[in-house]
Amino acid sequence: MKMIPKFVLFMALLASAVAARSAEPDAKAETKPEAKTEAIKITRGANGEAILTLAAETQKRIGLEVASPAATEWQPEIKAFGRALDPAPLVDLLADLGRAQIAFDNSHQELERAKQLKKDNNISERAFQDTETAYRQNLAALMSARFKIETGWGKRIAAMTGPAVVPPGTARKRALDFDRLAAGGCLIRIDLPTGERLSGPKSARIVPLANRVPSITAGFFDALPVVDAQTQQQGLLFLNDQPDTADRLIPGEAVTAFVSTSAPPVKGVVIPAAAILRHDGKGSFFVQTGETDFSRREIPLDRPVADGFFTVKLPPASRIVTVGAQTLLSAELSGGGFNAGQRD
Repeated sequence: MKMIPKFVLFMALLASAVAARSAEPDAKAETKPEAKTEAIKITRGANGEAILTLAAETQKRIGLEVASPAATEWQPEIKAFGRALDPAPLVDLLADLGRAQIAFDNSHQELERAKQLKKDNNISERAFQDTETAYRQNLAALMSARFKIETGWGKRIAAMTGPAVVPPGTARKRALDFDRLAAGGCLIRIDLPTGERLSGPKSARIVPLANRVPSITAGFFDALPVVDAQTQQQGLLFLNDQPDTADRLIPGEAVTAFVSTSAPPVKGVVIPAAAILRHDGKGSFFVQTGETDFSRREIPLDRPVADGFFTVKLPPASRIVTVGAQTLLSAELSGGGFNAGQRD
């Protein structure tokens, strides 16, 4: 057998070792770092407002959605407070009025009879004077009872009882039927803010203070003729007599009212309820101010509409954040250290 030279054998083994070494992964080789999620950057605008900058990829990752608000018109309202009235005091006043009315009608008939007797010289002067005095006393009592109802509950309710004086023998007719109030109707007294005066508003949106039921639309019923001496507030009465909503208010329950006015409608936009944020007792929403920039705007929550809240401080062409606003607020409050919905 022919012997292989040692040198050749050594070189073959060396080549084999080098090949095996190159085939193994380099443990010291530097691995490529994963791309770090870019944080939401915050800068300050000219008025000190926070401007959040999000790359398009970040917006997509957190599911941000924007849309233009719907243009609309809003009928100006006045926010006021009041209560659902307990009808028991009115019932007592009406009972007093009824008794006074009966006494007056009887004395009225007696006076007319006495006048006829006097014409025929069949009654003494003293008896005639007594009859006339009773008539005047009963008339004063009737006027006092009517005046109490008028000042406390308005002229319209007082007019429901009909005229105070009718010819003897004539059937007394009421101007309006009390059944409308008795059959489930609810009167609501609203006191306007001090200094506010309204003549004949059409309606009011009534919201119970406990906010336990949806708002109720009540029609204007009457304006109280007397301003509160201490608060100088004008009182208005509204009637809720709709069968499906009449039982939503409990007598004595405090309410907030948004009273319609005769002012012309105001043009603006509706910010959807889903876009509204509540922070520090205030309402706000995010507006897209650039391709990647967003800023938060405050909005008063005293102009609710069917699908959100009305504002005039935003052009209809603006773009607002409808989905993901809470994520932007969290990023703003945390100073921008917020990525893809998770803190770094």
